[in-house]
Amino acid sequence: MKASGFKMTPKRLDLLAYLFEANRYVSAREVAEELRVSHPSLSYDTIYRNLNDFAAIDILETTELDGEMKFRAACQSGHHHHHLICRTCGKTETLDVCPMEWVSPIKDSGFEVEDHKFEIYGRCAACQK
Repeated sequence: MKASGFKMTPKRLDLLAYLFEANRYVSAREVAEELRVSHPSLSYDTIYRNLNDFAAIDILETTELDGEMKFRAACQSGHHHHHLICRTCGKTETLDVCPMEWVSPIKDSGFEVEDHKFEIYGRCAACQK
């Protein structure tokens, strides 16, 4: 964070700790509710801004679920992968196969792919019960 120009404050540490412990996609509203216990003066705007800043420097990953931006701690796996994401609880599971391997028309189009993201949405086993 320091290399990206951010000060490490107790509020930011608590925000990141919550996301790393949650290990699932959460909304800024969920983060705000959790952090207001220990930081009652912390505004929703400040939380949302920090979440976006952390996503911009790849500490967090983002996705949109049901029209709302959600955030989770960035994967530390070190290898290329994608996710299965539960729409109900936000839990993610790693999908170690990359569907880009099957998209051959792109290879023949002359288009240079710089990045991609595949997410598969559904309900995890626990939320199906």
